[in-house]
Amino acid sequence: MGEVTPARTARGILLMMLAMGLMASMDASAKLLVEDYPIPQILLVRFLVFLVFALALARRRGFRVTLRSRKPVLQIVRTLVMLVEIWVFVWAFSLLPLANVHAIAAVSPLMAMALAVPLLGERVGWHRWTAVAAGLVGVLIIVRPGIAQTDWAMAIPVLAAFLWALLQILIRKAGLSDPIETTGLWTATIAVLVMALVAPFVWIAPDARAWGLLLLTGLLGTMGHMTLFKALELAPASAVQPFSYMMMVWAALLGFLVFGAFPDAWTILGALVIVASGLYAFARERRRPASAL
Repeated sequence: MGEVTPARTARGILLMMLAMGLMASMDASAKLLVEDYPIPQILLVRFLVFLVFALALARRRGFRVTLRSRKPVLQIVRTLVMLVEIWVFVWAFSLLPLANVHAIAAVSPLMAMALAVPLLGERVGWHRWTAVAAGLVGVLIIVRPGIAQTDWAMAIPVLAAFLWALLQILIRKAGLSDPIETTGLWTATIAVLVMALVAPFVWIAPDARAWGLLLLTGLLGTMGHMTLFKALELAPASAVQPFSYMMMVWAALLGFLVFGAFPDAWTILGALVIVASGLYAFARERRRPASAL
């Protein structure tokens, strides 16, 4: 990854914030599409665009070499979990404002921290468990079960956040066994094959505007992931991870500009609790030795 320097870390942080903007923009375009087009169709076009980029990257090392994975089963399982996670997120966007979905989804790093205990055998101290509990309180503030009229819909981004946390664990479990080019090619190929089995049965012929949004969604998603990979290449994950919360800022801005929606006071309060919990957990992870966690 190269030597960690302040300059490289600063560039990594800037790229992380840019990646969050690109992904929030992708979510906004997907929200526009899901009003008229089925989710499998959106995902098929998105991953076809991703596959074009993955094949271009594979040319450097050769297609056969790039496709060779040390953990093929894990690559398949991880991609299937990712597809379900994206499906649930897009479903949530069809029912709720962008900012509300991302405010709840911000709890996923804390969920991943909790899942790492049974799935990865990691040790987590009481400080981090406190942060996890506080993050869940933040989610309850936003959802307000039994109080908010849309409490049933609020459960969908909670499920999406859990799936994203599980996906992070699977990515961590795979470790460094495969390079980015291999993971990208496996992800794009499997996703296209799976969606190609479903999308034709629900396909709706897109008009010119829809084709533009479909291609834009694919480009934004691909650029967002590549920018994220570069950010993690330049800077340690612990340095850039807190800036992933910029996703909520971008989502609130785009939600207001594109859809005329702005998060209410409860959503803002809950998001602040979740962000504070996450930043506290990241601070503890950076400052304390592994034996003290």
